[in-house]
Amino acid sequence: MTERRRLLLDLAATSRNWALPPDSARRLREATPPDWEVLEVSAATSSDGDGPALGSDEAVRLIADAEVYFGFGFSNELNAAARKLRWVHSAAAGVGNVLGTGIERTDVLLTNSAGVHGAPIAEYVVAGVLHFMRGLDVAIAQQGRREWNKAFFVATDSPLRELGAARVLIVGAGGLGSEAARRFAAFGARCTGIRRRPELGAPEGFHAVFGPDALERLLPEADVLVLAAPLTADTRELMTRDRLALLPAGAIVVNVARGALLDEEAVADLLGEGRLRGAVLDVFRTEPLATTSRLWQLPGVLATPHVSPVSPGRFWPRQLDLFLDNWRRYLAGQPLRNLVDKQAGY
Repeated sequence: MTERRRLLLDLAATSRNWALPPDSARRLREATPPDWEVLEVSAATSSDGDGPALGSDEAVRLIADAEVYFGFGFSNELNAAARKLRWVHSAAAGVGNVLGTGIERTDVLLTNSAGVHGAPIAEYVVAGVLHFMRGLDVAIAQQGRREWNKAFFVATDSPLRELGAARVLIVGAGGLGSEAARRFAAFGARCTGIRRRPELGAPEGFHAVFGPDALERLLPEADVLVLAAPLTADTRELMTRDRLALLPAGAIVVNVARGALLDEEAVADLLGEGRLRGAVLDVFRTEPLATTSRLWQLPGVLATPHVSPVSPGRFWPRQLDLFLDNWRRYLAGQPLRNLVDKQAGY
């Protein structure tokens, strides 16, 4: 009897919002041909960031004969134990923890879930910007003090403004950046994008897109800076102190990419000096954010614990639509969606 090919699911996330639900597992099994076997890892795994740094003992044992692996990221232990692996799909949007495991030196196909989180993160971005543009940070502080005071809001130098008059610079014009641009544009904002390959054109929502070499020229014109690019060798430490200083007074900085793109200390300094209106931060260089960080206490910071993608009830339908489409493509020998360029880093 011919041995069946194996699909390994490593999706027992400790957070119930991210763990593979029974109906999604059923959809996977129903879409699996009879010559395939679906194995599920029962050991808990982490869905944080780009996935866990270590694979569970159970996953390491089961991956030995798996042809396809579907989990949150990938690890060195899994790569070393895999003997028949041909395709890895990560339920995470980034691949920062995956590249460096050794998979980049193989011909194993790697796909990720970029775009799956676009809608909730884009809504988070717009909400965070409006939080500062409409002075909700001041309103919340005053409410906590039971203070009825219009002074901030009606002052001649009040920083309140309408989103429709804003110039938004989005670094990363892929799935996430495009989702944000469409929402900003619906408010009337003018969105400019930075992308590695500007020759691909401007996605819907963008007025124009430019290459990375235009960043320093565009920063002085940005009322809002949104970081939505993947973490690669080119984007690491992208927003330095000197570049942040190019932003106009009263600008708002948003980071929903990865913490390593942004100089957090420089952001704290500029906020303390009153140069920035606010910073909307969902990702940090070290997570959890250290209790000693100034970002906890600065009134111009809206800090959240890497939760902008959370969308209960919507994540797994989107995730399964992507994976099952690729599953059909893989079985038919067709090109896969969201194929990661392992050399470019995304």
